[in-house]
Amino acid sequence: MAQTDMDSGEDGGGGGEPEVIAKASVLGGFTESTEIRALISSLPVVHENIVTLESAIERFLVIMDRYQEQPHLLDPHLEWMLNLLLELIRSEQSPPLLVHLGFKFLYIISKVRGYKIFMQLFPHEVADVQPVLDLLCRQDPKDPETWETRYMLLLWLSMTCLIPFDLSRLDGHLTSDPSQTREPIMDRILAIAKSYLMVSDKSRDAASVLVSKFVTRPDVKLKRLGDFLDWSLTTISQASDQTMGGTVILDGALQSLAQLFKHGKRDDFLQYAPVVLQCLDQCHVAESSQAMLRKLGVKLIQRLGLTFLKPRLAKWRYQRGSRSLAANLSLSQSGSTVEAVSPDMETQSQEEDYDIPEEVENVIEQLLGGLKDKETIVRWSAAKGIGRVTGRLPKELADEVVGSVLDCFSALVITAVFDRNINCRRAASAAFQENVGRQGTFPYGIDIVVAADYFAVGNLNNCYLAISVYIASFPEYTRPMIDHLVAMKINHWDGVIRQLATKALHNLTPQAPDYMATTVMPQLLPIALGIDLHSRHGAILASAEISHALFKLANQNNRPVTELISSDCVDGLKSIHQRLFDRKQYRGFGGELMRPAVSSLIENMSLSKMPFKDDPVITGWQWLIDDTLKSLHLISPGPRDGIKEAAVSALAALCEQYYQPQPGMADPQMQEVLVSQYIAGLKSTEVLTRCGSALALGSLPRFMIHGKLHQILSGLQQSCSQREVCFTEARRDAAKAMAQVCVTAGVSAQGSSDSVVCEGNVSAVYRALLDCMTDYTLDSRGDVGAWVREAAMTSLMEMTLCVVGTAPQLLSPDLVNGMMCSLAQQSAEKIDRYRAHAGSVFVRLLHSNNPAVPHIPHREELLAIFPTEGAESLNWNAPSQAFPHITQLLRLPQYQYHTLLGLTVSVGGLTESTVRFSSQSLFDHLMLIQQDTAALGQFSDALLRVFRDNLRNDRVSIPFLKMLDQMLARACFDTFTTDQDHQFCVDLLSLCKEEIKKSKDTQKLRSAIAVFCGLIQFQGEVRKKVLFQLLLLICHPFPVIRKTTASQVYEMLLTYDDVIDPDVMDDVMTSLSDTNWEEDVATVRTHRNQLCDWLGVQKPQLVAKGPVQ
Repeated sequence: MAQTDMDSGEDGGGGGEPEVIAKASVLGGFTESTEIRALISSLPVVHENIVTLESAIERFLVIMDRYQEQPHLLDPHLEWMLNLLLELIRSEQSPPLLVHLGFKFLYIISKVRGYKIFMQLFPHEVADVQPVLDLLCRQDPKDPETWETRYMLLLWLSMTCLIPFDLSRLDGHLTSDPSQTREPIMDRILAIAKSYLMVSDKSRDAASVLVSKFVTRPDVKLKRLGDFLDWSLTTISQASDQTMGGTVILDGALQSLAQLFKHGKRDDFLQYAPVVLQCLDQCHVAESSQAMLRKLGVKLIQRLGLTFLKPRLAKWRYQRGSRSLAANLSLSQSGSTVEAVSPDMETQSQEEDYDIPEEVENVIEQLLGGLKDKETIVRWSAAKGIGRVTGRLPKELADEVVGSVLDCFSALVITAVFDRNINCRRAASAAFQENVGRQGTFPYGIDIVVAADYFAVGNLNNCYLAISVYIASFPEYTRPMIDHLVAMKINHWDGVIRQLATKALHNLTPQAPDYMATTVMPQLLPIALGIDLHSRHGAILASAEISHALFKLANQNNRPVTELISSDCVDGLKSIHQRLFDRKQYRGFGGELMRPAVSSLIENMSLSKMPFKDDPVITGWQWLIDDTLKSLHLISPGPRDGIKEAAVSALAALCEQYYQPQPGMADPQMQEVLVSQYIAGLKSTEVLTRCGSALALGSLPRFMIHGKLHQILSGLQQSCSQREVCFTEARRDAAKAMAQVCVTAGVSAQGSSDSVVCEGNVSAVYRALLDCMTDYTLDSRGDVGAWVREAAMTSLMEMTLCVVGTAPQLLSPDLVNGMMCSLAQQSAEKIDRYRAHAGSVFVRLLHSNNPAVPHIPHREELLAIFPTEGAESLNWNAPSQAFPHITQLLRLPQYQYHTLLGLTVSVGGLTESTVRFSSQSLFDHLMLIQQDTAALGQFSDALLRVFRDNLRNDRVSIPFLKMLDQMLARACFDTFTTDQDHQFCVDLLSLCKEEIKKSKDTQKLRSAIAVFCGLIQFQGEVRKKVLFQLLLLICHPFPVIRKTTASQVYEMLLTYDDVIDPDVMDDVMTSLSDTNWEEDVATVRTHRNQLCDWLGVQKPQLVAKGPVQ
């Protein structure tokens, strides 16, 4: 067996699907034939034991399932497998269980190879009819354990029905004695078939196959076809799909009819087709709640349609040119055409017109209805049916059908583009492709199939915002798509669909501006004030988007938007807010939809330059924005951010259009009111009001900031400096707003600090943002300070690029140094997202050269570490890529401290991948400087400084102790251990003692124990002090700490054998290992004091507590 891995990574055509790599195992042949032969031969033995029986079945299934994708490999072996199993089945010595087991194996084979192929191998001689029929009659149709037997027997009987002899000849043995008459074989088989069409298991499918083979026999057809059809139609008429039994009966009857009309001769069934069609219409199968019944109904309908129409190869279906590509190209270049070559069998007589039965119209109508079904299997069957039926029509009639189905075809396109469910979009795309492939006359079919293929329709945004615009460029589809969005999607229950629909209407407006302005807008405005909440929400958004799109079109021709939108519509748009306000529809749950919708309306009306200046509606709009920003704490958390962003965007557009009496000058009254109001909001007790006020200040246009910059920046800086946990989000948004305000105001070195960023205020802004970079606030949600740090990083980048572009001299070396060091620290920390953001900002500032950021420390060395050409390929999210680069900053004195501080929380963290790659990169650096005394000394000083600056700061100190433990274990300071009482060790010991003093944090204490054990490698008096600390901890009040200390000291003494006198080694080790250190402290203290004597360490003295004053 040969195995090959086949990879496929084809791009999804912009559909948003990730690259798919499919791995298939290609088999060279059926290699298990020997095992299968042995397995079948062993069945008479293994079937007696339930364990061996199940094992044999499972093994057979495993082998066969391997060939599901390449079942043709079984073909050379099917016959001998079938013969072996039939030998067991036919044997008189085989018990019933063995017989059923044989049929079970036959079913497994047929399932893999397919029953149509496998059933042809069954013996079908005359002598086989009676035994197979008798065996089938002896089966219990209700036995759930033996359905495979009945299924295979029905297929076998189907094959025996193909014998070319009249079945009445098999009845020749019947006696003439009336008392002993037997039922003729024809009637017995028909009775069997009818009975099994009503069972609930898979035998029903085999029974329909039996019917198709049996009833279409010439002798049976002559005597029983009419009766069987009457029975089937009566069964369908009397059964109900509301019950389980009725569904089963309908399924069997519909299957059998579909098979009959598929395999029977047209001349035999044409007379019955109208009656069957009428029965289906009366029973309303197409309206059944069962998808399978609807599918079978559609399948039968298409077979009836094919029966009504003569089988033919329509001449109009084939337009094949020369088989030579060169000939085709030469003819096309010369302007000639290649005459169609029609098949030989296509004769002139076949093109003669003939009467098309009136039932064909009914058939096509029902198939079109199937295309709209909610289930894929029904739509798929209907699509194939339309293609097959239309393919038999003459060209003129086929064109009429195409014309009549164009509306439905547009519906297919609409479903493929606008349906919420990805499976429905893909099913509609497939149905569309099926029709285009079969009909070829639909407008722009190939273009649309290419644009809306299986992969492209997988991305919902792409469907609504890109594919829809392309398809709507074809005039046949423009209005149906717009009408569908207005009628079905702007009132959709899913808010995402409503918003996408309104954006799609914006994009489609250039395709039909007059239709949008004169027809759609008047439809939307009443809905925008209607009762239904979702419809109202979608209509307001749609009205706003269409108005803005119409403004863009008018602006291109230097015309006002009011020339496209009628005055009634303008008045309707203006009245929406007041009507909603009067009805109190901004309150409660409905308000959570109305506020962002009207905010979008305000923004789009402002951007469209509607003539509302000095109109009272402006005051109402401003009230809504202000009330929304003040009431954010009353809004549900889910939609809150979207509402806040919508209000802030509306404010920016409103100010730009209506608060600017002259270009560049603000309305002084509104400027004073708004700026004072939002600065006051920065001091609110509600954190969300602070957030809204900060973002509102950040969105103000330049003319509104002019003369108020100092006041605004002071308020934002004060908001950033308040480190209470409850105001974290406010600090984040204030940091964002600070940069927005500065970028909007602009930069001028000698300008006024009340109007532009200048020498008088730039330092204060940078200090506030750098202070935000140290925000490590924690609450129940985790490191919420990271939100502030991320915002500060973004703001620093925007601010720096703005200043550098205009007045780089404002950036002092201290400011740039502080910014780059803070970014280096964040680039080395443990959270992937924020590390990646910091790294990208750091590299962006480093590579900025238009002009370059001045005073960056060690610029040349940094460019060597982060070269311009490799910057984009560096994945900062991946620890394996980020840390090898960032640890190189440890070589640069200016960055060493901050980089080490960031690395500390990564190396001593919890995430396995972060710890592994950060520690490996750090230790690689330490190995490089082992022989460089100066560099190692500088590193150790920075290490002590990090520890000293973060004493009792658990965020840093606990990871620091873990990192220090790893350093000592790896002998990173081996150079220092040869000196007596090296100052590094002395200082480290002192800081460790201070860190754990009075601590009750077991994690910190355990980490400190490990560090003390690592410090034992240093020589001199410091070793005695380390032992003293360990012996203190061995009597700690917490039993777990005592036990951990004893265990760690035991391992330490095994590692460093020069610590104690060899004469007492055994005693010390025995005491450490055998003593129960979790006993009470008084008992443990005796053992501890003995250890002190052996180790030559002063016994700790118990300090008596003084009297309470």
